[in-house]
Amino acid sequence: MEDQEALDLAADWADISQGLRKDLGQQMHSQWIKPIQLGSFCKQSGTLDLFLPTEFSANWVQDRFHDRLSLAWKIARSEVKNVRIQVHPGRRKMADLNLGTAQSAQRHAANDRMQGRDSLSDNGFISSVGLDPTLTFAAFVTGTTNVLAFNAAERMAKVEKPQFSPLYLKAATGQGKTHLLHAIGHAYLQNHPKARIFYCSAERFMVEFVQALRQNEMIEFKARLRGFDLLLVDDIQFIIGKASAQEELLYTIDALLAEGKRLVFAADRAPQALDGVEQRLLSRLSMGLVADIQPADIELRRAILESKLTKFAPLEVPSDVIEFLARTINRNVRELVGGLNKLIAYAQLTGQDVSLQLAEEQLTDILSANRKRITIDEIQRTVCQFYRVDRSEMSSKRRARAVVRPRQIAMYLAKVLTPRSYPEIGRKFGGRDHSTVIHAVRLIEDLRQRDADMDGDVRSLLRQLES
Repeated sequence: MEDQEALDLAADWADISQGLRKDLGQQMHSQWIKPIQLGSFCKQSGTLDLFLPTEFSANWVQDRFHDRLSLAWKIARSEVKNVRIQVHPGRRKMADLNLGTAQSAQRHAANDRMQGRDSLSDNGFISSVGLDPTLTFAAFVTGTTNVLAFNAAERMAKVEKPQFSPLYLKAATGQGKTHLLHAIGHAYLQNHPKARIFYCSAERFMVEFVQALRQNEMIEFKARLRGFDLLLVDDIQFIIGKASAQEELLYTIDALLAEGKRLVFAADRAPQALDGVEQRLLSRLSMGLVADIQPADIELRRAILESKLTKFAPLEVPSDVIEFLARTINRNVRELVGGLNKLIAYAQLTGQDVSLQLAEEQLTDILSANRKRITIDEIQRTVCQFYRVDRSEMSSKRRARAVVRPRQIAMYLAKVLTPRSYPEIGRKFGGRDHSTVIHAVRLIEDLRQRDADMDGDVRSLLRQLES
């Protein structure tokens, strides 16, 4: 990379980073964005490399901020087509970090202090939390798929002693388990202002453990770790195979439980599915309550999107866009919210109105990864069976109400459930003009708002097609 190009990239990154600091807040920015280092930019492919010091942090930023970083760079530099986030080639991967030097662990502890976390003593062991201020119980949207975990998390933070401990939150990536961990910490501190909380990932626990081991400070480490009132450990699956750390965690759990302290763990799998974990530790992790968070259903996805819209007021997001996002982005909540944020950010930065067309254009990667491959033929067949009309009526010129309305509903569903354009949909319905399809889509949208029977029919068809 030439010197001038490097300077230009650095200047762009300074602007982007400053903007993200305003959006995310100082704490989140310091923890995840500030450590990013600029890599090379390939003009031929349009790929810009961004580096982070550990595999864990690279994966975290990739999951949560890739879309936002990619959009920011594309706006700053039109030649940037792809942003690639990875571990710095000169840094050790996580496996090496777990066996790394005391200096490596010291850097992590120093980073924590820079990120606003309090230090318990001069030796740098973490005593406070660095909780995300946005991840509270009030900001968590509940539905049938996550209400058990939410209620259990709320009870864990109350003044009264919980009926169960530890609480083990099990959920796939992006379904809200980390949100609940942070929410427990916030609520517990409100109810117990003088409480001491230890919040970390399993990787963070490993770093602290290695530091204490290599500095011959295990006695201090154990004493301080067991002095906390609430222990919150995220991504416990990353402690797999680390025998000495597992043993220390086991003894810590026993000591805290014996003193009536509270423990919460989170992982992407059930305790019994943690291969490589010592049996005694497995029994401790599962001895309280294992609360499973299932993937958000369509009703919960709608509610989450609606709740997020309040922070963008008075920006208007049409109801058909919300419905489209809720139905199409169904893998996890993080992708769903990320898609909404990306769409709104693009609209605000370019001065465009939020629309269904804009969503389809700007969220291509997210939508393609989430879409079930539903065809227009399948939609026509399902609609014809539902309304008991002959399949040929989808392409016929007949204008009897008994066939026109099912045909219009099928056009509407084709637009909602497939990536096909208006002209493409028209061709599948007997070569009709795109304006006919647009009319059908708008008509059904309007009827769903005014006619409960029509809305019920469409919902029933959507369930059949998406099941």
